[in-house]
Amino acid sequence: MKRTDDIIDSLVKDLEPVPPRALERRLVLGVLPALAVSLVLMLAIVGLRVDMSEALMLPVFWIKSAYNALLAIAAFLAVYHLARPDGSEGRFFPAAAVIFGAMAMIAGIQLMMSPAETYPVLILGSSALHCPFLIFAFALPVFAGNIWGLRRAAPTDLRLTGLIAGIAAGAAGAWVYSWFCTENGMPFVLIWYSLGILLTGLVGALTGPRLLRW
Repeated sequence: MKRTDDIIDSLVKDLEPVPPRALERRLVLGVLPALAVSLVLMLAIVGLRVDMSEALMLPVFWIKSAYNALLAIAAFLAVYHLARPDGSEGRFFPAAAVIFGAMAMIAGIQLMMSPAETYPVLILGSSALHCPFLIFAFALPVFAGNIWGLRRAAPTDLRLTGLIAGIAAGAAGAWVYSWFCTENGMPFVLIWYSLGILLTGLVGALTGPRLLRW
């Protein structure tokens, strides 16, 4: 019968040390090319918004972009921490609540400063029916990149990790979509962009236990 020390030696003899920053490189390698794919898809399928030169001068354009970018950054940081066996989402949910709350405040101010007859445009715009689904479509490459990176990690809460990985991808997809979207209503962004992001998060929560199993 083998001694315990011999069994341990046989189990670890072929192990190699993990290179420094291996997890960070893996996640970046999964996400950045996928984000580039989403941008290319956006340009090929719908293109940049037709009034881009004027839009770049509008504060609402940059607020819309910042909303998505900040949510994506907060979620990607949480995914990085959740990728470890002892990791947690940290302050992601409070941070997301602050970002969402700030956007809700801006949307409310825009409504208060606008005539009542403009409310349908500010809230529904002309693209409410397809906005969340285009965001979801542009988020899929980033979601796949997230999953690819996490497959070599060791998350323990697979449903939560899938949820936040989906939110990160959804926010990245919304950021990509914002370069096409001509809607300038902050209530529109708050409702319909957030719905597209949440949709991707729910898909992540449902598929995370299967896709991230190790």
